[in-house]
Amino acid sequence: MKSFIKYTMATVVGIFLTMTLFTIISIISLAGMMATEGMSAPIKEKSILRIGLSGTLAERSESNPFAALMGEENKALSLEDALLALDKAAKNENIIGVYLEGGAMGANPGMAQELRQALVEFKESGKWVVAYGDSYGKTAYYLSSVADSVLLNPEGNVDFGGMASQIMFYKDVMEKIGVKMQVFKVGTYKSAVEPFICTEMSPANREQVTSYLFSIWTNMLKDVAESRNMEVGKLNSLADSLTMISEASVALNGGLVDKLCYMDEVKAILREKSGLEDEDDDLVFASVADVAKSETLDEKVDEQVAVYYAYGEIVQSQGTGLGMSQEHQIVGEKMIKDLQDLREDDDVKAVVIRVNSPGGSAFASEQIWREVCLLKEKKPVVVSMGGMAASGGYYISCAANRIFAEPTTLTGSIGIFGMIPDVSELMTEKIGLKFDVVKTNEMSDIGTMARPFNEAESAQMQKMINRGYDLFTKRVADGRGMAQDSVKLIAEGRVWTGEQGLNIGLVDELGNLDDAVAHAAELAKVEKFRAVPYPGADNPFEQLLNQTKGGYLDSELRELLGEGYAVYSLVRNVKDADRIQARMPFEMNIQ
Repeated sequence: MKSFIKYTMATVVGIFLTMTLFTIISIISLAGMMATEGMSAPIKEKSILRIGLSGTLAERSESNPFAALMGEENKALSLEDALLALDKAAKNENIIGVYLEGGAMGANPGMAQELRQALVEFKESGKWVVAYGDSYGKTAYYLSSVADSVLLNPEGNVDFGGMASQIMFYKDVMEKIGVKMQVFKVGTYKSAVEPFICTEMSPANREQVTSYLFSIWTNMLKDVAESRNMEVGKLNSLADSLTMISEASVALNGGLVDKLCYMDEVKAILREKSGLEDEDDDLVFASVADVAKSETLDEKVDEQVAVYYAYGEIVQSQGTGLGMSQEHQIVGEKMIKDLQDLREDDDVKAVVIRVNSPGGSAFASEQIWREVCLLKEKKPVVVSMGGMAASGGYYISCAANRIFAEPTTLTGSIGIFGMIPDVSELMTEKIGLKFDVVKTNEMSDIGTMARPFNEAESAQMQKMINRGYDLFTKRVADGRGMAQDSVKLIAEGRVWTGEQGLNIGLVDELGNLDDAVAHAAELAKVEKFRAVPYPGADNPFEQLLNQTKGGYLDSELRELLGEGYAVYSLVRNVKDADRIQARMPFEMNIQ
């Protein structure tokens, strides 16, 4: 028995020491990663900036040291890094051109349009851009059409079949398991609730989706036509006939690409452009991350224009909300504290809030709105809208001195809704649970799983939603210098593009982030300044502390369920989200 205890204790101690050693090694590795995070290697002569157009286009890079330790590849391209890299590449004499690797990239149209404009501005520096793909998705081709030469594999294809938006409806599935969604809303076009209470688009929702979809497609056609020196009508004709299953020669003969070639031929083209005559000389590529963090010779100045990145669903506390739990969030508590710090920082002369959000918690949006107003009392505040700044995203934007948006930015959606699941049928009829209650007042058991809302409770909920909508439209009216009745005419939860928003007064000017920064500096009357991004990235130790317990399970479910993960995530998160939401449709699903 003593031997058994001895060997058992030795095993336990061994496991403990092994875990401790592994923890120490991990901490040392993370410390090394943290130490090298901001270090930059010099860009070699005749370097080519390589930009991969696969995966997703994200607002900012979400570094994950644990994924790096496990050898997992980050498949997202950071728009912030890409814009900075292109700007530096245009000025760096060691970088001779840009190589775009076509693929299937998921991106919000407004973000893609901003990246495309940066590629156009890079070309204006006199340097070249070459694109090659085994195949091109819509976004990848839209970006690659800027290139001097668009190259395609002879067995490849170009997806240029127009745009579509498909919505998934959950109502019948939920009813089969005995769950119904109790919905309260204001806004004819407030369609975020439709998947839970309908089996098809309402006429109003179909109208707004048609409107913004055609607005986005028209802008994309115009941009491609200009770069490819083609007529919009011809491009539309190609879109009517060209799909992913068309042979490569259709894209070549139609003028979408310049040449069909294999990878070895592409390398020969790049070698020629690089001026490499010796066959032993290798092509030199520089990554977006390396160029973005490369040193610049800009004059050092103390005065700043802060660029505050507010992207993702708006929540009051970390980890709540209706979106996918692993996506970045605008956390009300944190953003308020950050804006307070910027307000008190004397080096910060103006603030640009970069908003890329579908909205979220109405309560959190109101609190952030208040802090933006306080910030504006002390220094200029300008909003740069990214891919979307709608509903709550517009709520936190409307108080700014000036609002910039891309033509294809999705904005507006000024409306409010509340959504509370009724699981009483599931509990009582499907599972067979029985409930009884004693209460002191008529509505003491409101929200119980045993029954749905009664008529009086539903009326009170709708009144609360109406008050929220009235407050939202008043905030917009005050911020935009409009009559509240005029705001309500363009509100009703309707989604507009930036181009449409300019015409109805929701946006001041069409422009990108650089335009917003320049205007903020002009309002602050500063000539020499640094544009400084906020908030700073968490260091690896903070990321360790912020990891959720369900992170691994979530990533496995995302991989297993694919597109179905969105449905699972939405239904799962309803119970934790704020009951009153200022949010766009859950999944825009623009293809």
